[in-house]
Amino acid sequence: MQYSDRILNTPSSFIRNILKVTDSKDVISFAGGLPNPISFPIDALKASVDHAIGENGSKLFQYSSTQGYAPLREYIAAKYQRVHGLDIQPEDVFITTGSQQALELIGKVLINKGDGIIMEEPGYLGAIQAFTLSEPTFYPVTLENDGLNLEELENALQQKNVKFVYTVPNFQNPTGLTYSKEKREQICEILSKYDVALIEDDPYGELRFQGEPLPYIGAGKLENSILLGSFSKTVTPGMRLGFIITKNKELMQHIETAKQASDLHTNIFSQYVIYDYLANNEYTEHVNKIIALYKEQSDTMLAAMDEFFPAHVTYTKPEGGMFIWATMNNGATALEVFEKAMEQKVAFVPGDPFYTSKTGVNTLRLNYTNATPEVIREGIKRLGSIL
Repeated sequence: MQYSDRILNTPSSFIRNILKVTDSKDVISFAGGLPNPISFPIDALKASVDHAIGENGSKLFQYSSTQGYAPLREYIAAKYQRVHGLDIQPEDVFITTGSQQALELIGKVLINKGDGIIMEEPGYLGAIQAFTLSEPTFYPVTLENDGLNLEELENALQQKNVKFVYTVPNFQNPTGLTYSKEKREQICEILSKYDVALIEDDPYGELRFQGEPLPYIGAGKLENSILLGSFSKTVTPGMRLGFIITKNKELMQHIETAKQASDLHTNIFSQYVIYDYLANNEYTEHVNKIIALYKEQSDTMLAAMDEFFPAHVTYTKPEGGMFIWATMNNGATALEVFEKAMEQKVAFVPGDPFYTSKTGVNTLRLNYTNATPEVIREGIKRLGSIL
C-alpha cells in the first residue's frame, strides 16, 4: 500500500510511545503531562450527567451544531470578558475536540505545503505533530527565560510565506517558562507590522501558584489573534473539550468548514455535561484546590532536584502549570540518560521531540502533577544518582 508524504513525514507521538513503556506499576514516571486524577470532580460530574440528561433528554444523544453548544460558548465568552477584560462574544468561540484538534484545524485552514510556521524552540510536541501533517516549513525561535528571542523573531518574520506564530505564553510546555509583561508587549508591537496570525495556546493559564496574572500577547490587540483554551487541565481531560477564540469572522467560517469535514461536531454529550458542571458548581474553588496540589508537588520536585541533582544540571522554576525543564551541561544526551533511567525504573521525556530540527539534545522534561510528594522525591533521587 502507498501512503501519503504527509503521514510518512509526521512522527508518532513520542510521549504516547514512552507511556506504553512506562505504564508498569513499578516505574516512577515523570513523562506524561497528565493531570492528577484526584483533581477530577467525579461526584459533581456524575450529578451533572444525571441533571443534564433530565433537563435535556434526547438532545445529549443527537447530532448537533458544528460550532458547539450555545450555552457553553456563552459561558466561555462571559468568562473571558470577566477575567481577562476581552470583548469576546459567543460567536467568537468555537468548541473543538481538545486543543489538539484546534491545532490540526488551524493547520488545515492556514497552511499550504512549504508555508512557514514560527515555533518556540523548544516547543510543544503536540503542536509540532499536528502542524507537520500540513507539510510546513518550521522556523524555530529560541525561547528565552522571559519569552521569544526578539531578534530571531524579526528574522523569521521576514521569511516568505510565514502564516502564523505559535506560542504557549503561560507555563509553557515543555519548559514551564512564562513570558514577561515587557516581552509580551514587545512581541505584540513586532507582530503588528506583519500580516501573520498569532496563536496563543493557554491550557495551563489558570494553574498559577505564584506571581501575578499577565495579559495575553495579542488577544484583544492584534487583528489576527487566535486564542486556544481547554477544560482538560481543570475539569477532565477524558472528555476532550477545547475551544478556539478569534474575532476574525472569515477565519472562523473556514475553521467550521474544516471541522465539518473532520468530525461534524465535538461530542455533544460532553458539552452538555461540562456546561452543567460549570453552571452548578464553584469552578474557581475547584481550580484553587488543583493549584494548591500542584504547588506542593512542584515545590517537592524543586527541593529534591536542589538536593540530589549535580551542579552541572540547571532547571527552570515554574510559577504554575505542570512542567520543569532541565539542562545537562556535561556533554551527555537526554536519550542516553533515559535508557539508564529506565533501568532504575524512573522515566522522563528526553528533549528531542520538542525541537523541529535538533537531535541528541541535552535537555529533558519532568512532569510533577501525577505523583505523590513521596514518590516525586524517590524518583528525583534515583534520577540524580544517574545524572
